[in-house]
Amino acid sequence: MLLTLSNVSKSYRTVEGSVAVLKGIDLSVDAGESVALTGESGSGKSTLLHLSGGLDGADGGSIVVDGRDITALDEAGRAHYRREVVGLIFQQFNLIPSLDVADNIAFHAKLAGRHDATWERELAKTLGIGTLLNRYPEQLSGGQQQRVAIARTLAARPALVLADEPTGNLDEATSEIVLDLMISLSRSAGSALLLVTHSSRMAEKLDRRVILRGGKIAA
Repeated sequence: MLLTLSNVSKSYRTVEGSVAVLKGIDLSVDAGESVALTGESGSGKSTLLHLSGGLDGADGGSIVVDGRDITALDEAGRAHYRREVVGLIFQQFNLIPSLDVADNIAFHAKLAGRHDATWERELAKTLGIGTLLNRYPEQLSGGQQQRVAIARTLAARPALVLADEPTGNLDEATSEIVLDLMISLSRSAGSALLLVTHSSRMAEKLDRRVILRGGKIAA
């Protein structure tokens, strides 16, 4: 298994006291496998993604990615992990305004030492942004920016792709096309894909569906 969460828990402090968001999560995702993470708002989906991406630390349990327990890493170690191992796709595109599309796509791959111009052009063409490589983010629609963000993540060939509602800014028809491409490209790269979605229709496209309910995986 490429990603294994074992008895993972996470709580946050509020003015009303501590709130348990994840309560003993056990989950595994294999290389090349795509898994949909679904559940009601507040069930812990985004928190699980953030912990798996090294953006936050768990209170208990272990998260092992490609043989490495990331819960044992310090901040510098988590930063290295985010740069070298994991790819993150969120609804906030976080494109760099001063870079054109081509350089935005190549950015993370260059940081990871895996820059491959041919692969990046292929991704751009497949995602329908091959003619936009010389444009800047402000010159793109929201849907086009989302495609650039997806291409940027996949360009680095991460072992693990974590996506939080990655097609939320796209219309339904375009969402299906882009999701199909994400699944296909992740599988061809041998990446594990863990994707949060509220759409049952989208979830059915992935290899497996996991439902979170009240901070636990529903039986």
